Amino acid sequence: MRGAARLTLPVLARGAVAAGAALGAYAALRRYPPAGEETWQRTNHRGEHVTLLEGPAVTVGAVAAQVITAAVGGPAAGRQAAALDYPERALPSARPSAYPLAIAGLGGVAFGVIDDLRGSGKRRGLRGHLGALAHGEVTTGTVKLAGLAAAGLGAALLEGGDPADVAVNAGLIAGGANLLNLFDLRPGRAIKVATLTAGLIAAVSALPRGSGPGRLAGLQAVAVPAGAALALLPADLSEQAMLGDAGANALGAMLGTAAAQTLPKRARLGLLAGIVALTVASEKVSFTRVIEATPALRWLDMLGRRPVTLTAPVSAGWGSAGWGSAGWGSAGWGSAGWGSAGWGSAGPIAAGQAPAAELGGLSRADRLAWWVRRRRPGRHRRNKTVVPSRLPSRGTSP
Repeated sequence: MRGAARLTLPVLARGAVAAGAALGAYAALRRYPPAGEETWQRTNHRGEHVTLLEGPAVTVGAVAAQVITAAVGGPAAGRQAAALDYPERALPSARPSAYPLAIAGLGGVAFGVIDDLRGSGKRRGLRGHLGALAHGEVTTGTVKLAGLAAAGLGAALLEGGDPADVAVNAGLIAGGANLLNLFDLRPGRAIKVATLTAGLIAAVSALPRGSGPGRLAGLQAVAVPAGAALALLPADLSEQAMLGDAGANALGAMLGTAAAQTLPKRARLGLLAGIVALTVASEKVSFTRVIEATPALRWLDMLGRRPVTLTAPVSAGWGSAGWGSAGWGSAGWGSAGWGSAGWGSAGPIAAGQAPAAELGGLSRADRLAWWVRRRRPGRHRRNKTVVPSRLPSRGTSP
């Protein structure tokens, strides 16, 4: 028990150092943003401004923590344990393990920033960027993909091994960087996926070692990137900041490096096959739709996020949702009634075309009235818009 505590303490220390470094980097970047604050601002689905500085902060914090802990803790204790379990990974112990993670993380953030700040968004996915390249157009996404491949290969070469081992590790690093970016579509989603992936790497790494000295090698490897990302999860969930391509690519690359350093070859091959399968599937399947259709995944995806504001349709009738709260009341003459979503710019017909998911707060009679107004007119019936004969002036009660 005492031995386990001694092994766990360095893991907690690495995570804590990474979290502190990430928070410090984020505070410094927010106060002194490179090229000005507007360069890093984007508008989210609520029309609010969020900053992309979270991604560079996570990367700087993780790389700094990796270098510091490697210098303090000595050369590559985790890698030496991994080399004992997997002979093909044996390397001179003088080479510190901070280098592969640093190369992967810095390469991911550098090429991700290019796509964040210079990308047009017209081409998306591997098919879009490679299709543009086939027609002679070099997009920022293509440059990023090439850069991630180069960074992955460089980190894999530093990690060492035979040519096949280097190829697998390079695929894990570059593929992990690209895949995690595909999940960065909702607040906190990419960090949640990264945390679950870190737990998987730590668990699989510990299985073949039993009670050996290297059973926590996987946990030590993922503690730095996971600690840095979790430190900024509250800012991501509150929609103040986002990882962007820079942060998601760097975080995915660092987790790929952790897998390359600690997993056995068979596990790495399985993980690489999963990365390739999900990347190919993303060209045809929307991950967001799959998550929304799966209750457990949807619950996890919404955990900690700000609630989505729904507006009740005005055309649900003149009853409880008409003259009442959604009619002439707070949402009547204002934003959701006769104003922007009622008889104003959107009109009563547009307001009546709200999706069925937004009808959950209405009574059965109100929902029935809404659907009656949506149905197509019958053979002996005209589709007339019901307009009250007398409309009170704006700001008066009926």
